[in-house]
Amino acid sequence: MPDAGDVEGLTVGQVSARLGVTVRALHHWDEIGLARPSLRTPAGYRLYTAGDLERLHRIVVYREIGLGLDKIQAVLDDSTADVPGALRAQRTQVAERIDRLQQLSAGLDRMIDAHERGLLLTAEQQAAIFGPQWNPDWPAQARRRYGDTAQWQQYAERSASRGPEEWQAVTDAMADLDRALGDAMDAGVTPGSPEANQLVERHREVFASYFPLTRQMQVCLGRTFETDPGFAAHYDGIRTGLAAWFRRIVDASARAHGVDPETAAWQ
Repeated sequence: MPDAGDVEGLTVGQVSARLGVTVRALHHWDEIGLARPSLRTPAGYRLYTAGDLERLHRIVVYREIGLGLDKIQAVLDDSTADVPGALRAQRTQVAERIDRLQQLSAGLDRMIDAHERGLLLTAEQQAAIFGPQWNPDWPAQARRRYGDTAQWQQYAERSASRGPEEWQAVTDAMADLDRALGDAMDAGVTPGSPEANQLVERHREVFASYFPLTRQMQVCLGRTFETDPGFAAHYDGIRTGLAAWFRRIVDASARAHGVDPETAAWQ
């Protein structure tokens, strides 16, 4: 606390420097009657006395703990004001704000981890959800390969809000789609038919659990599913020839929407 005992007749600039508040704030407090200088120079300039400085110091303290200016004025000027009650109420608000900030901090930590790791699941959780064939190193490999893309950022933001139950729901939706694709191929569903186009749309919706998928990007995925040995093995393990059939129904749907599969790019 500043020693006000030997202070008399300080200018606005001097008070601003002593208390660490802006001149603009001091002028505002003067205008609203919260802290008015008691003296004037012969030229009409206002000066703060030792008593004024003491009041200003209390205003600064109360403002730092979060009291509004109207509440501060009541505490300082109303002899019936319940000061301890006002401070307890402010303490409650501060505690609530701290709790919100702690939650925000935890959310930021999860977001950072998701951008760096992809999946916020233990290796055991990943195996239980994605199956024994799942390699827990795959997210790290994907991060190294795609970490600077917009799709990885979108995937990480979705991943940050998911726990085991949410990932299980995503996995179940993909498994249901894979079974529907296999059943449709067995039933002789042809590319370009309403049934095939419905499955293509369903694939885009389900895949959006990872990141938004445009029709051009879906064409690129269909191409990858057929030509990449790992993806082809997955789909052909469901039904022989399913990878190639899936690519055909995606290409047919893309053409119906004005996308040329031969020139489609990841965009």
